Amino acid sequence: MERRLAAILAADVVGFSRLMGIDETGTLAALSRHRSELFDVKVAEYGGRIVNAAGDGMLVEFASVVKAVACASDIQRSMIARNEDVPPEHRLEFRMGVNLGDVLVEDGNIFGDGVNVAARLEAISDPGGVAISASVRDHVGSRLNLTFEERGEHSLKNIRQTVKVYAVVLDPPGTTRSAHAPGRSAETRKRFIAALPFTNMSSDANDEYFSDGITEDIITDLSKVSGLQVVPRNTVFLYKGSSVNVKEVAEELGVRYVLQGSVRMAGMRVRISAQLIDAMNGDHMWVDRFDRDLTDIFAIQDEITHSIVTQLKVKLLPEEEKALQHAQTGNAEAYTYYLRGRQLSHAWTKSYLLLARRMFVKAVELDPGYARAYAGIADCDAAIRDWDAAEIPLGRILEMSLKALSLDPDLAEAHTSRGIALHQSGHDEEARAAFERALELDRNLYEANFHYGRFFFTRGEFNAAITFFERAAQIRSDDYVSPIHLMSAYRSLGDESSIERWARLGIARAEQALNLNPENSGPAHRGALALAHLGDGDRARDWAERALAIDPEDVVAQYNIACVYAVLGDLEDALSLLEDLVPRSSAYHRAWFKNDPDLSAIHDTPRFRRLVDTVDDR
Repeated sequence: MERRLAAILAADVVGFSRLMGIDETGTLAALSRHRSELFDVKVAEYGGRIVNAAGDGMLVEFASVVKAVACASDIQRSMIARNEDVPPEHRLEFRMGVNLGDVLVEDGNIFGDGVNVAARLEAISDPGGVAISASVRDHVGSRLNLTFEERGEHSLKNIRQTVKVYAVVLDPPGTTRSAHAPGRSAETRKRFIAALPFTNMSSDANDEYFSDGITEDIITDLSKVSGLQVVPRNTVFLYKGSSVNVKEVAEELGVRYVLQGSVRMAGMRVRISAQLIDAMNGDHMWVDRFDRDLTDIFAIQDEITHSIVTQLKVKLLPEEEKALQHAQTGNAEAYTYYLRGRQLSHAWTKSYLLLARRMFVKAVELDPGYARAYAGIADCDAAIRDWDAAEIPLGRILEMSLKALSLDPDLAEAHTSRGIALHQSGHDEEARAAFERALELDRNLYEANFHYGRFFFTRGEFNAAITFFERAAQIRSDDYVSPIHLMSAYRSLGDESSIERWARLGIARAEQALNLNPENSGPAHRGALALAHLGDGDRARDWAERALAIDPEDVVAQYNIACVYAVLGDLEDALSLLEDLVPRSSAYHRAWFKNDPDLSAIHDTPRFRRLVDTVDDR
């Protein structure tokens, strides 16, 4: 027998026996029609192979887990439309389950636990829904325009280990099934659109910050329109730098419309080309080129957004029209400094954060009313406190975030930085309200999800922390920190399979980050902790030594390496490092000392208890 890794989709008809009892001929005809017109067609489009289709059940194999989930979701969405005019008691609905695992292949058939888990997931799926395993959820990440609802651990029949289950949320966020109700015209439904990263055509590769910034701001503006469902920034940027087939990308992202473009800067001139494509037939619905002074950049963004809205026949609500007219700054030079700062801050190193802060300060100097720049300063200061709490007073972070909010009360980034400062100063209830407000304004804001996860982690509320760290890891595919925190949180809950899953993802992302920024100690010491959890002591110590060689004074590195030693059983080394850190740490960090499950091996030692008392006294 051949053995291979495959994505398996299992499906069957809900209440098939009941439907056959009501109308045997009609039910069989409906199933045959759905199979020939939809199911079989979609499976072929997404590159699947139907292994078995006996009775009302179907088993399909895919080489790509992303395409398996996309196919299942596409079929179930289409079934909603097909059932619009069918009385509820006569509707034919599928249940579906998708799993990723090893399969045995013989004479074209597939066997093994990978298949069995898919079948069990299908059995517990909602009618018209798709249930997936945690391994599928991790591999899909943010590659599809889908959200996932955690359904907890399940003991599946004849499956030795429990399986963490997620359900695919098929309806767009903020909508209900009523959006698919009979009588509602196609014009009132959301248009699904992806704005791919604009290509930097400038002679200077360093100008990429500008093309990326233009893309992000267009996505932000389009997201303000209730008639559009826009693929988030983190998902579309997975395609950055690659040559794409628009039809394939549209299928993978579950959209019909795709925006592409390019940006060329030359001195104070900018040329932006953009095109809106209907991926269903390949038609170019709108094409334009803007060749203007850099000071016209905001007018160009506005024209692109309104052109898309017009072409897709989306009616703007009065408040949406007002929101689109609200420019954060009218100063093009301040805007370019802000974009530079935003790009630098993503590197998450102290040196880059200090550079980013200088860019934001320059933007404020050029435009004292630029709310996002003030929020950028606050975000950088909050992050820099991880390295040196004494260097950044909490009052300064609060001052900058409040200044941003006074200029724009609905700026999610400012609510986030205010939440960080309030939490670090011990005002947890106010901090919670600030984080909640940030997420209410922008659910996909990475900083809000990440820091709210840290908020719960420091309080020892690990289940809540997991929710937000998982979302943060999904939002940014280069985030290696959230998987490491997730690994530690699951350790506190004794979930061994999740520990390994997140540790491996953290290591993979940390390796990628090290290749991009070899001068950054962060991926090395966090990756070392993940390796320690996997029991790979030699590599963990190698990575720890590399982190210290890169930056011997990095207090975050020293703390995480102390955790590495504790996990590996080198308790004396762990305690010695922590004792050296106490004079340079803040009172805020005592929560990490007390609640961090990675230090559980030394929590009951007299030296650690004395250490905690010392931190509390400070």
